[in-house]
Amino acid sequence: MLRPHLPRAPFKALVATACCAVLGGGLLAGAGTATAGPGTGSASGPAKAANSTVANSKAAAGSKVVGYFTEWGVYDRNYHVKNIDTSGSADKLTHINYAFGNVQGGKCAMGDAYAATDKAYTADQSVDGVADTWDQDLRGNFNQLRKLKKKHPDLKVLWSFGGWTWSGGFTEAAKNPAAFAQSCYDLVENSKWADVFDGIDIDWEYPNACGLTCDTSGRAAYKDLMSAVRSKFGGDNLVTAAIPADAEDGGKIDAADYAGAAQYVDWYNPMTYDYFGAWEAKGPTAPHSPLKTYEGAPKANWNTDATIKKLQGLGIPSDKLLLGIGFYGRGWTGVTQKEPGGTATGAAAGKYEAGIDDYKELKAKCPANGTVGGTAYAHCGTNWWSYDTPATIAGKMDYKNQAGLGGTFFWELSGDTADGELIKAIN
Repeated sequence: MLRPHLPRAPFKALVATACCAVLGGGLLAGAGTATAGPGTGSASGPAKAANSTVANSKAAAGSKVVGYFTEWGVYDRNYHVKNIDTSGSADKLTHINYAFGNVQGGKCAMGDAYAATDKAYTADQSVDGVADTWDQDLRGNFNQLRKLKKKHPDLKVLWSFGGWTWSGGFTEAAKNPAAFAQSCYDLVENSKWADVFDGIDIDWEYPNACGLTCDTSGRAAYKDLMSAVRSKFGGDNLVTAAIPADAEDGGKIDAADYAGAAQYVDWYNPMTYDYFGAWEAKGPTAPHSPLKTYEGAPKANWNTDATIKKLQGLGIPSDKLLLGIGFYGRGWTGVTQKEPGGTATGAAAGKYEAGIDDYKELKAKCPANGTVGGTAYAHCGTNWWSYDTPATIAGKMDYKNQAGLGGTFFWELSGDTADGELIKAIN
């Protein structure tokens, strides 16, 4: 997923945040590098636990709507838990993935403790209109999520660990999966905020393959780690994971035993976006999240349909696969050709980072004027962008239903408009 800008945090928070320009729960396998590719309780028996968890899930297959909320979004982006409510997104969501917790020394760890548990909210900033006090046990995002869940009692929250920048810690974790799982359980179930979380999401980018760093733990390491996590968290908690979308033979999906680990998860979030982008500075221009291939596509099997079929072909149940959508676009500049396939001179300017911008920004500054492969693109001046719109999301929902997928997930909530234009297109 996306690389956040460095937050302009108060000094107290800077220590925790300055080193963690964390990529969202699942960017391509090396965006901006030479290896860029698609995004790319009581313990019980793992299989029994997985089946129990699925059986207890309130959301029927096909109806899950999972949105990432970024910890750092409370800084420059000025996106807070209250915005999930005021935008109408809370009424659409079934689950929130809180991104991200860190992985250090083979264990789960806090990300930005200031944003998570200490940041004080005034009455007008708070979900319920009640200001934080200096002496309360819990403030920050966690307390606001607690208030959001009270207002929306069917909403579930998972703490997501890893992401692009913090996935390097999984290599050490894989050496002792049981110790890793215990550390995650102890952190997620901390008595100060245990009621906030309903489970854990693992964003390892990528097991036995290269992301920001390269892992050589072996093909079985992922299955072993997910087995330990499920065993520790048991059947009363959700266990989910973001996984790569690289459907190439010998690619990132083939590098780890995702099929074998599927018994331990409630669902997978295949990161079906960031297939193409301005890390290829000269192009060719191509939509970063195509639903299906199209004539002239740089790589015919770099699309959502190819990814889903690859995972289904491995024997992963369709209802354990969610369809991924990006609430952002990727773009080039120096482009003269309106249609995909044009040459470029580099990355288009974005509000926080070159080559990337939120949907809420793009819909105004570079409105979509074409569609290809089931997604939208826009050519304005010399800039070329691709992103999903409510109309293209509707088409992806048709695909999701026809494929029997378990629902939809997206990166990330702050990219949508103030009135939740994109999430309202998800059904």
